[in-house]
This record gives sequence, C-alpha cells and structure tokens, in this order.
Amino acid sequence: MFRTKRSGLVRRLWRSRAPAEGDGDADRGTHGSGGCCMGKTTKVSKSNAGSEAELKALTHSILKKIKEKQLEVLLQAVESKGGARSPCLLLPSKVDAKVGQQSYSLPLLLYKVFRWPDLRHSSELKRLSCCESYGKINPELVCCNPHHMSRLCELDSPDSGPSSSDTGGTTYSAPVGLSDSLALQESGERAHWCVVAYWEEKTRVGRLYSVQEPSLDIFYDLPQGNGFCLGQLCSDNKSQLVQMVRAKIGYGIQLTREPDGVWVYNRSCYPIFIKSATLDNPDSRTLLVHKVFPGFSIKAFDFDKACSLQRPNDHEFTQQPRTGFTVQISFVKGWGQCYTRQFISSCPCWLEVIFNTR
Repeated sequence: MFRTKRSGLVRRLWRSRAPAEGDGDADRGTHGSGGCCMGKTTKVSKSNAGSEAELKALTHSILKKIKEKQLEVLLQAVESKGGARSPCLLLPSKVDAKVGQQSYSLPLLLYKVFRWPDLRHSSELKRLSCCESYGKINPELVCCNPHHMSRLCELDSPDSGPSSSDTGGTTYSAPVGLSDSLALQESGERAHWCVVAYWEEKTRVGRLYSVQEPSLDIFYDLPQGNGFCLGQLCSDNKSQLVQMVRAKIGYGIQLTREPDGVWVYNRSCYPIFIKSATLDNPDSRTLLVHKVFPGFSIKAFDFDKACSLQRPNDHEFTQQPRTGFTVQISFVKGWGQCYTRQFISSCPCWLEVIFNTR
C-alpha cells in the first residue's frame, strides 16, 4: 500500500510518545521518592491493552487532521526532547477528546501522550515564557508544543528543622566569590538582573556570567544551545564523580525572570536540587533543599517575598553577603539535612545565582 508522508510522520510521532511506567524507559519525572521537599507526582500504571489501543486510535485520528508542516514541528520537538528550538504549534483550544471516561482538551491530550502520561489537569502545568501563548488567557488558538510546557513543582509545607550547624558537626566557611558580582553591580556595564557562578566542589570554574536577557539556558551539551555553556569551561578537576555528574548535566536548566519572580526549569534527564530563602517559611531555623525532577519548573525566587525578607538563620547562608538574594542549584546530587553531603561545596557540580538588588 502506498504510504503518504503524513502517515509516516504520524507513525514516527506515535513511536516517540512518552512511555508509561512499566515500559522500561519512563520519564524520571514521574518517579522517585526521598528528599526533604520535591515535586509531587502521581505514579501512573502501564495502560492496559484496551486503553492503549483506544489512545492510539484517538491520537492517530487527531494527528491526521493536523497539517504536515505542523506535524514536522511536533516531531522535531518530540524527537529532540526539547533540545532543538521548535516553533509554536498553534491548534484550536476548544476541541475535546475522550479516553475512556475521561475528557481532555486537545493541548492536554498531546502533552499527556508526548511528555507526561500521568497528567490529569492543566493546573499541573506551567507554560514557558518562550511560547507565543505565554500570558494569554483563553485564546482561540493555543500552542500545543509539549516542550513549550513544564510541570509545576508542588512543594511540601516545610516544618522548622534543626539548624544546619547542628547537622554538619563542623565549622563551615562558604566559598568566596561574591565580591566579583558586587564589583559588577558597581561598574558601568549594561544593567544585569543576576550573575551566575559555576562551581565544582569548592572551586569556581570560569568567570561569573552576567545575565541581561530575561531568559538564560545553562547547559553542558545542547543541540542548539545559546547561553551559558558549562562544557566550554576549562576545569582541572579530575574527580571521577565530578566528571560523571558533569556528563549528566546535558540540557541543563532554563533560568527565567518573569513578573512574579525567577523560575527554574529542569531541562535535563536528572533531578536538580535548589536552596532559596524565598522557598521556605521565613521563621524556620534552616532552609530546605528542594528536589526538582526533569520537566518540572519551580519559582526559585519570589520577588514579593524577597521585599520583606530578613537574613535567614541558616548557617550556610549567613556566611555570605546579600545572602537572601542568592539561589544555589546542584545538578544530580543533593545536600543538606536529608543527604550525606551537608554543604553545597561538597556537591560535584553546582551553580550560584546572585541577584542584582539595584
């Protein structure tokens, strides 16, 4: 039988769908336990044969109604797992599809098929600022590109825990390095909203990266990377653990300044760990380290909370100037009271994001 280009694209897309748990290659974002505070997800069981066949038939019927160029856009996004820049996929937002007893909007169905099989409601999602539909309310056409979306990281309600000085058992001095950022703030350079430092254990690698644009990709290896490429930095660290973690950074993170604060989107295939003074109860004696799974976003710095922020009691933060305006992010490995590493300087690969308060 003669096969059209459209039917070939549809078959490739179906083969590239997100595997449900039990398929052996499910997204790490739908798994995991442990950590003080992390993105909550509901585990999804592998579909039975009947619902899988129903979903396949429904997806095929929808995809066959989409223009070929739009199918190519969707395929580029799905096969590159968001690594290649792909334009918006604008489709009608009011079309509903039914799987079993559950109805889904067209965008939600495509997000569910190609990224998150456990997705239940649009309230679990956050649109990335690069998307044309970002900030628009109920448009007739909405972007259905699955890699223009992220899952919202729902945080546990943190309780006051022991102070960091109680958990470490040793005196700790945070790494020096913020003086460079203060010098940048006082110089006549173009206004920046933050600077980023990359560390391997206790050693800073490369210079501070000054950020002027609203969004910044920080990555080790990205097919179409444009931003802070950690893979281009010269490091003398020969530690096997550092080299292993460095290789796992992959697509890294996206750091975005938005009206309500600074968001971090985990684009990599492994968890990241974040510590920020605005993520926790300001009255707690220590700041928790939050685990963020692949594909999830978290508001790492809240502008409203920062306005009334007092210096936290956390021992690690109080060693640094302007501590409330710093976010620490570790790739792959966590630290703090729930981990063997008590301080971030013991983590193989990590970032320090220092905000310009002027």
